[in-house]
Amino acid sequence: MDHADPTPRMPFWLAGEPAHGDAPLAVHHPYDGRLVGQTSYATPGQVERAVAAAHQVAPQAAALPAYRRAGALDHISARLAQRADEIARLITAENGKPIKWARAEVARAVSTFRWAAEEARRFSGDLQRLDTDPAAAGRMAVVRRVPRGPVLGISPFNFPLNLVAHKVAPAIAVGAPIIVKPAPATPLTALLLGELIAEVTEPHGPHTGAPAGSGTGLPAGMVSVLPVPNDRAGDLVADPRLPVVSFTGSGPVGALIRRSVPDKHVTLELGGNAAAVICEDWTGDEELTQAAQRIATFANYQAGQSCIAVQRVYVHEWLYDGFLPRLVAAVRALRAGDPADDATDVGPLISEDAAIRVESWVDEAVAAGASIEVGGRRDGATYPPTVLTGVPAGAKVLTEEVFGPVLVVDRVENDEAGFAAVNDSAYGLQAGVFTHNLQTAFTAHRTLAVGGVIVGDVPSYRADQMPYGGVKGSGVGREGVRSAMDDYTEPRVMVLTGLDL
Repeated sequence: MDHADPTPRMPFWLAGEPAHGDAPLAVHHPYDGRLVGQTSYATPGQVERAVAAAHQVAPQAAALPAYRRAGALDHISARLAQRADEIARLITAENGKPIKWARAEVARAVSTFRWAAEEARRFSGDLQRLDTDPAAAGRMAVVRRVPRGPVLGISPFNFPLNLVAHKVAPAIAVGAPIIVKPAPATPLTALLLGELIAEVTEPHGPHTGAPAGSGTGLPAGMVSVLPVPNDRAGDLVADPRLPVVSFTGSGPVGALIRRSVPDKHVTLELGGNAAAVICEDWTGDEELTQAAQRIATFANYQAGQSCIAVQRVYVHEWLYDGFLPRLVAAVRALRAGDPADDATDVGPLISEDAAIRVESWVDEAVAAGASIEVGGRRDGATYPPTVLTGVPAGAKVLTEEVFGPVLVVDRVENDEAGFAAVNDSAYGLQAGVFTHNLQTAFTAHRTLAVGGVIVGDVPSYRADQMPYGGVKGSGVGREGVRSAMDDYTEPRVMVLTGLDL
């Protein structure tokens, strides 16, 4: 007698159609190791079909009218909102982040697709008068941006919905086909998003929630979501039919991508070593407590697995003794445990191996003279929120991206020394500057070698429409809906002659 599989395999999405590969891919909960879902890896032949479809449909996708691109994006946004709780629970199950943060991620993805719909409607180009000298009298330039071609989007495990959204939504908005390779550790959320996109994919759609003739259809081949083993990703990166590569992940992999395809347009978001500076004017008890609470929360909110999680804190020397106890108390108050519990603040890392690595880095720092103020004892894949002081120069927890719930605190002589310490890093994504002084804010903005300076708050703040990205080892290019739309396109100029301007 046949029995139904209690955890049926989720399909992936090949040119808008559900498909299954030969090699199974099981996804386990990072917190307790239980099986939470299954899918499969796309075969080389299926990957070829997806790339060929994206290449073939590119002219049709680029010619899509704005109302169809915007309508599809509006539909996806609405469907994400309708299934928000289901999607948040899936994020928690495969990623391990606390449900409160998973819900916030879904809300951000809803906003990202809605914002992309708005941008698609106003992505119109510019007019430039050319009659600025007599030789160009009667001439005007129309400058529009056109897709560079199909996009390869490679996304990481830490935001399995919203970082996929930041690749897919801008591509749809500009009319560029896209193939998404989600992280093998967390493919299920991306596949569910692929299901929603398939609802507005023709000719076999529109499907659920999008009546025929609604004008929201995307051409088949425009979006594929394919689990591909990491050791086969290089073939996709090298494929000349995918002239744009958008990668979010580790620095060494990003650097390898950039070197391997110098003729492609590559955008890289490679992580960071985010720092916050408590400036000399941030003096009140209430202000120090507020800064401590914000830093404690956003050093640990994804178990530290965020590119802009706070990792380093530099405190003006005469505020240090008042700030450190507040920070330790705020970190100690965070609740670690089952991420499905609404009360949990900090969940597990993505795997026990990741937690073991974080533990080894902390142990290395302690052996070199650092002190643990709170935390420091691993339990399986969970590493507790940890605060270190007295960390010697050169320790990995200070110089590398920990990508775990570890915070290094140090005192500095003045604001300038704090800014110099922030810049003493191979990374440059975002920095937080706690100050009320407008001149200090502008000095930080001029001085800090980072992609974004957040004044009066932690470096972990991000609005999904703003340009987001870094310098140095943190990557090249910018995400944020409109910024990614610019990266996926190139300007094309038309000069009109003989006009009565």
